[in-house]
Amino acid sequence: MSKPKSHTRTRAQESTGAIERLYITMRHLFNRGFYKPMGISGETLRQSLLILRPEIYGSISEEKIELQGLLYVMDRLPYGIEECRYINLTSDEGYKNSHFETIVPLKRRRNCYRIDAEQMNIEITRGRSEIYDILTHLTFLYIESHKIMKRVVINEKGSVIRDWKKLEEAILKKGKLKQEEKEIALTHTANFLGRTFEEVTEVYPYFAGKKDPDRFLNIIYFLGKLAIEEVVQSQKRIITFSPVLRERLGHHIHGEKWAMRIKKTLEENELLERPLHIISANMHSVMNTLYAPAALASEYKKLGAFKVYEALSDATNSKLRDRVMQTALKNGMWFVEDSSGTNIDVQIIDTARVPKSDIIGDRNEPDAEAPVILVMDYAFGEQAYETMDELLKPYETTAGRNQLMNVASVSIMGKAGILEGGKGDIMIPSAHVFEGTADNYPFENELSLADFADSGVHLCSGTMITVLGTSLQNRDLLRFFHASTWNVIGLEMEGAHYQKAIQAAARIRGSISSNVKVRYAYYASDNPLETGSTLASGGLGTSGVKPTYLITEKMLKQILE
Repeated sequence: MSKPKSHTRTRAQESTGAIERLYITMRHLFNRGFYKPMGISGETLRQSLLILRPEIYGSISEEKIELQGLLYVMDRLPYGIEECRYINLTSDEGYKNSHFETIVPLKRRRNCYRIDAEQMNIEITRGRSEIYDILTHLTFLYIESHKIMKRVVINEKGSVIRDWKKLEEAILKKGKLKQEEKEIALTHTANFLGRTFEEVTEVYPYFAGKKDPDRFLNIIYFLGKLAIEEVVQSQKRIITFSPVLRERLGHHIHGEKWAMRIKKTLEENELLERPLHIISANMHSVMNTLYAPAALASEYKKLGAFKVYEALSDATNSKLRDRVMQTALKNGMWFVEDSSGTNIDVQIIDTARVPKSDIIGDRNEPDAEAPVILVMDYAFGEQAYETMDELLKPYETTAGRNQLMNVASVSIMGKAGILEGGKGDIMIPSAHVFEGTADNYPFENELSLADFADSGVHLCSGTMITVLGTSLQNRDLLRFFHASTWNVIGLEMEGAHYQKAIQAAARIRGSISSNVKVRYAYYASDNPLETGSTLASGGLGTSGVKPTYLITEKMLKQILE
């Protein structure tokens, strides 16, 4: 008699279930309007995150404090949030016109406002993906805070260990800590964090701000302090969602304003009927590729193209970047700074006015038929659908005429996690699969591996998975994606959303041509399957310059041909 098949769930299946529970729970809590993250209402989020154990959050399920994950999260949350008991997620409700200082996290474009000593307001203008991003980061933060609390509190009366008292002395001292004082505080802190003195000393400067060199100690202290007050004094931390946010979410309010302003700019400059090529990319590579040869002619001749691009990518070379920008603004480029709340700036480029170069050769078509390039900055998750959907809709002109957008192509260039290579490699997708759903979007990609055959960069082609959040993936789940018949080569957050909007506009609504060309290419920002190569390990540096400009050049050459 044959043995029955085992029904033990794999780690990949457990992880999939945890992600599904996370998103169902977050939607439920949003509809409810508030919850206590370390109370009963937040238990499902906490347990799901601990089961999932995402790579980005490192040792979240261990007793020791996760330092790299903490740094990753704090770079994406507003300065001072560790001190706040009340976190209020709001829509754009007019705080920018108040006396409150706008706080923008180091690595997330969102406006935040410190209302008082206990409350932080975070503006949500980029859709549900932004809410998911914030709530998962906060859940991680609160789990870590309770790990600190459990290591420093001796009894239920709230008595604390000597190491905690010594940290408190350093925090309450006015002024910058001397080297000796800092090292004493770090010694005591490392002890209850379960980390070595070397580990905390190494990570210390990465948390520092210009005005607050000792910020690391402040973060650890207030995370522990609020967790102690939560347990000993029942002063619970609370996350709320404003009624206006709950009412507005999903109605494309910001995306519609954003798209209308772009279309109006095209109309005002008599570009509305020209062939339009949309590129989702950063705000420098297209501009530099088209205008740097003229703006920096001597540097080009002396250094070569990629050395110039590397120099332009250096934050200290503002004069070089200014020269390119000024040349661009005088030769057919309009910069449309966002005022809608999407945080997506736009460049509109009339190729008829771009100086001749290796990319812009001799043109045969009259100026009235020359391509117009619209470069939009990166969207965030589901925001990609909102913005692209609104951009592709017909435009009602000032004369009252319903004008279809003359979209010839849509090109998407972005960073993504790679599953069979390393940082700086290039991925050419043939389809996008949306994580957690049966949605899949195959497409005819105008870019191919052959376009980059002589580039000297490692290449791969296959399916990209559009994940609900990059910070929620773990190795077990990613290995399953990679080894399965889906042939997944990488993960990102926007591809399926873009393609959903393009297919709806071209095949269902008929608002753009069904022959619209699409181009997708990604360069690897990290490999979440490799230890030390996740997003928490740091940025690309100059290794991202070559793939970025290789992709940009190929896209532009196809557009201009």
